[in-house]
Amino acid sequence: MSNVGLLRLLQLQTKQRSMCNLTLCLLLFLTSSCSSLSTCPAQCLCESTVVNCESQNLTSVPQPLPENITTLNLNGNRILNLSNASFPRPLVHLTHLYVSGNQLQELDSMAFQNFSSLRLLDLSDNRILHFSIEALHQDNKIEVLNFSKSLRNHSYIGVLARLFHHSLPKVSRLDLSNNDLVFLPEGIFTGLSELSLLDLRNNSLVSFRNVTSQNKALKELDLRDNAFKALPNETLSELYSIPNLRVRLAGNPWRCDCDIEYLLFWLEKQDFVTDRLNLTCASPRELKHVQLVHLEHSQLPCWSDNVDELNRVLEPSYVFLGLVLALIGVIFLLVLYLNRKGIKRWMYNIRDACRDHMEGYHYRYEINSDPGLANLSPNSDV
Repeated sequence: MSNVGLLRLLQLQTKQRSMCNLTLCLLLFLTSSCSSLSTCPAQCLCESTVVNCESQNLTSVPQPLPENITTLNLNGNRILNLSNASFPRPLVHLTHLYVSGNQLQELDSMAFQNFSSLRLLDLSDNRILHFSIEALHQDNKIEVLNFSKSLRNHSYIGVLARLFHHSLPKVSRLDLSNNDLVFLPEGIFTGLSELSLLDLRNNSLVSFRNVTSQNKALKELDLRDNAFKALPNETLSELYSIPNLRVRLAGNPWRCDCDIEYLLFWLEKQDFVTDRLNLTCASPRELKHVQLVHLEHSQLPCWSDNVDELNRVLEPSYVFLGLVLALIGVIFLLVLYLNRKGIKRWMYNIRDACRDHMEGYHYRYEINSDPGLANLSPNSDV
């Protein structure tokens, strides 16, 4: 056989081998696609690696879920509890999980243990009572966490405080808005070292101290629509100490009196409050709706210097009066102690006198109640 013939034969074999490999790959792809499609839950819509089970009136997580799933949408159902049984198989490709608008109350231990790649967890609009610190994968990579309107009431912030301290090292965006929170425990976000955005809008916070002092990566803090009437210098210094932080404070009922002077000073000298032009007085009436940036210190209805001076004069007087009363009390107790024997004898005399009086009263009562005795004279023989 000539060299040309051998060359053609080799080329033909190479083409056949390539066709076989291509056919094999195509069969494997189709098999994989069919397998993924066949595991799509009946109540859901599956498109590529996204499984959408929104608003299907589900009371539990539908099974089975495709192994290659990356996004799972369970919004708008009636799921009350999530546990390890809710996700029995490892879903190592799942990065986005949405469980908003359910009636979720409990997240048990190991609930999300099979999600080693989870990046976003949306638990907003629920009624969470319990969230086990062991619910998440030990080395979880969650970056975005949404707890907006998720707590049963504001007192359950402690449920999340333990979680923040132990289980979420990678979270950078945290939403706690619309939870009617009145206070935040000191250092609640200390464990979130990579936190860059914190949303606390539309709560009922009245103070904000020692909350974010350790979160040096924080870039955005939203405190709009809370119940702040003033911010003390300590809080403002804490916020200013975080490099490049931007804070939003609009929608709070600012009380424009002497207590707000620190905030006015910071607004004048610093620019970390991004919505400063939207901050207005809510009280007193004569300053209502006045922008804080246009408010003069002389306009604040503070105590006059004379009243302050009077208070400074009266304060030591109250202290002196208290000392005098205390001394009188000590002297009185000392007198009682020194005359304890005489007082005891006096009390015994009173007791004996009362006893004699009661015996005489009893004797007269017996005479008056018996007519026979009443007619006897004192000198008659009985």
